[in-house]
Amino acid sequence: MSVVASLSCKPNPRGLAVDVSGRDKMADAKILIGTSGYSFADWVGPFYPEKIEKGKMLDYYLDHFKTVEINSTYYRIPHAAVFYHLVNKVPDDFEFIVKTHRSFTHDRKDLKEPTGQFNEAIKPMGESGQLKGLLAQFPWSFKFSPANLQYILDGKDYFGDHPLFVEFRHDSWDKPEVYASLKENRIGFCCVDEPALEHMFPSVALATTETAYIRFHGRNMVDWWKPRPGSNRYNYDYKKEELADWIKKINKLKQNAEKVYLFFNNCHHGQAVKSAKLMQEMLQLEL
Repeated sequence: MSVVASLSCKPNPRGLAVDVSGRDKMADAKILIGTSGYSFADWVGPFYPEKIEKGKMLDYYLDHFKTVEINSTYYRIPHAAVFYHLVNKVPDDFEFIVKTHRSFTHDRKDLKEPTGQFNEAIKPMGESGQLKGLLAQFPWSFKFSPANLQYILDGKDYFGDHPLFVEFRHDSWDKPEVYASLKENRIGFCCVDEPALEHMFPSVALATTETAYIRFHGRNMVDWWKPRPGSNRYNYDYKKEELADWIKKINKLKQNAEKVYLFFNNCHHGQAVKSAKLMQEMLQLEL
């Protein structure tokens, strides 16, 4: 794979949807809304019924959403049996996105063993047809350079045929040549909503494959840079007008994509569920 030097269209204004997918416009793209994880203890009460067993949380979640991001794989690679049992608990039309292990996005060395373990773990989910993609969330410290872009392009080969989506935190990646390279190599771009802090990635809305992808992290500027663990970085309750800012962007993305994923990662105290449901209502009204 090679880095593309230029983009065949003009640079996009920030926050506006741009067609870099190369697809014909499609008015009826499927929108799937979910949360980034589901088995949180502090969701009991705000979302889950009191005294719910942890093993029953997914059953309850299924009554509200048709997709979920599995984020625990970033921290620890589970045994394949975990995903085998997971896919057997959900209906055939339920969709999973799985976050790649930190060895790929943060450590970035000696990848053969951990990525092999990761691919073995997700195999049951891939075989079921319900694994719709892998999310690689790179840290703010991972800044743009031709070598780092090449790392991403080459890294896609570690994950076989599974669609790969990349999320950037540093605004140095907001470049036409990055989007062009992702498009050429069929790597999905993950749009983000996050605090408007210095050098954080802006709310650019575009798709580099036929699938658009947006993650809502909240806008907690006060706690974002506090040391972790213990940080309340994702403690944020979206207001309706803040989500409304995304409606036009989402409708624009729909015209150039087959599917649009919206995942809410403002996970504290069930706020992700509240925001996801509010967005569901708003999009229904808009449609």
